[in-house]
Amino acid sequence: MPDALRYAAIMLAAGIGIPLLAALNAQLGSRIGAPAVAAVVLFCVALGGAVAAMMVTSGPSAIARLPSQPWYLFLAGLLVAFYVISITFVAPKFGVGNAVFFVLLGQMISAAMIDQFGLFGAIVRPITLMRGAGIGFMCLGLFLIQKA
Repeated sequence: MPDALRYAAIMLAAGIGIPLLAALNAQLGSRIGAPAVAAVVLFCVALGGAVAAMMVTSGPSAIARLPSQPWYLFLAGLLVAFYVISITFVAPKFGVGNAVFFVLLGQMISAAMIDQFGLFGAIVRPITLMRGAGIGFMCLGLFLIQKA
């Protein structure tokens, strides 16, 4: 399987997982009456999964290189915590579809800016007229899905 196809399949699976994560954790948070506790449980389970993946792939040797990394790279953990806590709190009140719609809209805007300026070492992919139109149509599609 060509790399691009394999990468696309992995990211499609990750994309499928985002609304599932939102629905499952929102339900857990609602059932126990504590969205933050549901987020803690999610992160504990995720830590176990990440440790297992680390052991199967690279092993723990890369941990020694962590102290030499720029501090801002660790903000990703706060961003994922914000996402999980906010979706767990908001989805039961706003609907999983509505919540994920705005998450996807935010992802489109953020991804376009990261690519445009090559932020955080990303490959620079300028927003051309064609690319901008594509992003606009994707955003329009997200909007129409919510209105249908």
